Amino acid sequence: MPIAVYALAAGAFGIGTTEFVIMGLLLQVSADLGVSVPAAGLLISGYALGVFVGAPLLTLATRSLPRKTVLVALLVIFTAGNIACAMAPNYEALMAARVVTSLAHGTFFGVGSVVATGLVGPDRRASAIAMMFTGLTAATLLGVPFGAWLGLDYGWRSTFWAVAAIGVVATIVLAVFVPSTRERTQAPPLRDELAVLARPQVLLGLLMTVLGYAGVFAVFTYIQPILTQITGFSDAAVSPILLVFGAGMAAGNILGGRIADKRLVPALIGTLATLAAVLILMTPALEAKASAVIAIGLFGAAAFATVAPLQLRVLEKAGVAGQSLASSLNIAAFNLGNALGAWTGSLVIDHGPGLSALTWVAALITLTGLATALWSVRLDRRHPAPALRTA
Repeated sequence: MPIAVYALAAGAFGIGTTEFVIMGLLLQVSADLGVSVPAAGLLISGYALGVFVGAPLLTLATRSLPRKTVLVALLVIFTAGNIACAMAPNYEALMAARVVTSLAHGTFFGVGSVVATGLVGPDRRASAIAMMFTGLTAATLLGVPFGAWLGLDYGWRSTFWAVAAIGVVATIVLAVFVPSTRERTQAPPLRDELAVLARPQVLLGLLMTVLGYAGVFAVFTYIQPILTQITGFSDAAVSPILLVFGAGMAAGNILGGRIADKRLVPALIGTLATLAAVLILMTPALEAKASAVIAIGLFGAAAFATVAPLQLRVLEKAGVAGQSLASSLNIAAFNLGNALGAWTGSLVIDHGPGLSALTWVAALITLTGLATALWSVRLDRRHPAPALRTA
């Protein structure tokens, strides 16, 4: 794998840490800022909605710029946003800073996915995407547990200062190792790029991403209270358990990429079905500490095994002109799913059957995503999409 792909993974690590670290800080943020746990959970929804809005807009606004320039600029925005989070005086300021930080997210992963697939041969595209997203799994494996520990011992603000420092390092690594282009990117006509929004298979791909990840984040957003209030773990035990989740993510991400390189459609269906099954089995597993830890690891593996198949599916259906926009839109779709999942979880906790029912609700959402994927595959047999080519 080219070293530039690993550099993209370094950027993904920084961005992934700031996205996910708040899950391990919900109770601290809630207590310090005087808001409820579901309100603190909406900091995840705010970030995700910022990604959803920012991804297509920034992708179109920067479409004629060199991709390396775009990626470096986005990491600068990311770093500045985390500094603002660390200095936020109240809940509203923290929400605003999270939204600013999120603007870099979708375009970074969207443009980065296109760059990664262009650095390897046709038979390694999914693996290249998976390798870049390994930065996200490393963020969960290392960044999130460390951030949770840091927040527990030194306050949640110290975590955001640490993430800002990660952003500085990631910017330097990406600037050094991602190859530069001497000329501006030859962007296709805007009309051709926007035409991707009229492709039914692209829209179905985006929908299955939203539904699949709404199921993931209906549970993951509230993983700290689930582990402490249902399973009975102490606050200090959450960080090492998140390490197990991160290890599962890393394994699932690599496995999903390799399977998708060989047979994309079976990988797409199989990973979504596995994710739904794991969510169903989590309900009884959370009642005992040993089985809960195993379930959390499997949950991480199942959740991230879906990433490369979902991303490559949308790229494959977008055609040449719409790849960058479609890629960013799918990152936006992941984050719209994150926001919907966090919001749905807050409704289930506050107005529904409660915290213990989150896994069942999440499984139902994911099964809807699986049904969408099956429908898309059925339509595929009637209307084959153009083969994927890299720009």
